[in-house]
Amino acid sequence: FPATSPAVTITAAICSSCSISIPVLSRALELNAAAIIVAHNHPSGVAEPSDADVRITARIREAVQLLDIRLLDHCIVAGPEVISLAERGLL
Repeated sequence: FPATSPAVTITAAICSSCSISIPVLSRALELNAAAIIVAHNHPSGVAEPSDADVRITARIREAVQLLDIRLLDHCIVAGPEVISLAERGLL
């Protein structure tokens, strides 16, 4: 990405019953984002991605592809541990 492209943090809550966060996608479009990274926490303290995490990642990837935006990663945070779904080949 060009060095002139600023990094912007978009914060939005995603409820467990929601499949894709519309505010995140809307803001990415508003900013003309070329790519996004999404992250969420696991309050349980276990960072291992669940089947639901893998499914939502696939749905987000499909949604942003329609908007010509790349999903670079989906990170799960649990305490000091962070798991990258990209590093695990789950994007």
